[in-house]
Amino acid sequence: MPKTRRNLLVLALGVALFGPGCAHRPPQRPAPEEALELVPDGRWPRLVDDLDIESLVAACTPSVAYLEELPKQRVLAFGPIRRTAGELARGVRRACAILESTADADARTARLHDEFLLLRSVGRDGRGEVLFTGYYEPILEASRRPVEPFVVPVYGVPDDLIAVDLADFGVEACPRRLVGRVEDRRLMPYPERDAIEYGAALSPDTEVLGWVADPVDLFFLHVQGSGTLVFPDGSRLRAGFAATNGRPYRSIGRLLIDDGLVASDAMSMQAIRTYLAEHPDDLRRVLGFNPSFVFFRPLAAGGGPLGCYGQPVTAGRSIATDRDLFPAPILAWVRATAPAAGGGDQRLSRFVLNQDTGGSIRGPGRVDLFFGQGDSAGDLAGRTKHTGELYFLVPR
Repeated sequence: MPKTRRNLLVLALGVALFGPGCAHRPPQRPAPEEALELVPDGRWPRLVDDLDIESLVAACTPSVAYLEELPKQRVLAFGPIRRTAGELARGVRRACAILESTADADARTARLHDEFLLLRSVGRDGRGEVLFTGYYEPILEASRRPVEPFVVPVYGVPDDLIAVDLADFGVEACPRRLVGRVEDRRLMPYPERDAIEYGAALSPDTEVLGWVADPVDLFFLHVQGSGTLVFPDGSRLRAGFAATNGRPYRSIGRLLIDDGLVASDAMSMQAIRTYLAEHPDDLRRVLGFNPSFVFFRPLAAGGGPLGCYGQPVTAGRSIATDRDLFPAPILAWVRATAPAAGGGDQRLSRFVLNQDTGGSIRGPGRVDLFFGQGDSAGDLAGRTKHTGELYFLVPR
């Protein structure tokens, strides 16, 4: 179908489904200007950092690179404060220089106070409580062709997938981005997860980056957004997020809790894996409860996974937040409890950068902390479900 006709179909569908406004936005997500509140000068916390400075410098570099690629006068809002991209880039660079040259927490806090405003997230309760979870980059054994037990495909982007930003057509809608494909000269929603995995909904010509052995591994690869496939000859392919089928994300953990199959206080990635391993007959129902499906693209070897701004993320220093509320990868500070490597919990206080987002990360009360690559990182990420606080530093 000609591109123009496809665009008209998309425009018509967007108006018919969503109308001119965004009335169905979830009520728990406040307006962007209400998501952060200014911390008064005398109420700043002591900005302790529990990680090495080298990792912070490494994390600041891609944020500065992204911000400097934007038009310098583009205005970005963090709560009630508006700054240009150029001001934010200089702010990240300046804050990193202060942190690199000032080891003492009290002196560091004072220097930052002189040059920056501190904004606190209102959290999920309006009083600053933020739920922290974790994510990581899995490493999966794979095959380049379907051979037992490697029969679960890691798909590239299908040729018939169409993604359109309705704002390009002057339509104000929520969601503003539609994903679908043309069937019988009509734009239709793209198939859900169950139809893709069990109903042969994709064209047989769809690219496959590799084949893995476990559908649960694939599901969590989708949740994490990127991973490394390791083939029998030792070669590797890094698979990065490319697109989704446009369907909403639904939590299978919440499904298991609501069905009384896993206790709320015991819920974790490990608990989900254990339940599905012990109840294989329930696998299709549980995984299919989340209709969202992720398609991948090959990434260059080396480096870390890419966040939503197309820049590498750094273990321990990168967080995922709601991009609609916090629209640029600037310096933040978090204080929370997190799982310890040897078991139990530990206090966490550090500078981070909001360099990613996620389908389940919605509202000012959600943060996803990137733990790194491999099984150890996955264990920590899977056990992270703790509360804390989130702050952003914006140049005065």
